[in-house]
Amino acid sequence: METKTMEQLIQEFVNQRVWAVVGYSADPMKYGHRIYHDLASAGYTVYAVNPRGGMADGKPVYASLKEIPEKPAVVDIVVPPKVTEQVVEECKGLGLSRIWIQPGAESAIAVQYCLDNGLEVIYGGPCAMVHKRYWN
Repeated sequence: METKTMEQLIQEFVNQRVWAVVGYSADPMKYGHRIYHDLASAGYTVYAVNPRGGMADGKPVYASLKEIPEKPAVVDIVVPPKVTEQVVEECKGLGLSRIWIQPGAESAIAVQYCLDNGLEVIYGGPCAMVHKRYWN
């Protein structure tokens, strides 16, 4: 299997048009809120995921990835590191293979899980809001 550079992964990910943001928040100060709205305003199809549910701009917030009506090409994770570990396992179980772990959500265990299980993972600092502008 070819090993891709972080730059190659970022370019591949940002060219995918259907994303899920796990850790969506209704609080405009939280990154889960900001990333969701940033991607949506850039024309991406974005699904908000938070166990609390609710609404995001008149669209449902899904309690889990398995509830989303279509398979997202990229799962953007904006949750505490321990939760990230659970989310990457859920991604594997659902056949979701592109994982973007936002700064602050990173867990060495989650990253290693992705690498060990053939999931493509962006981690170590890149933020989807910043990097999508380079290749979109």
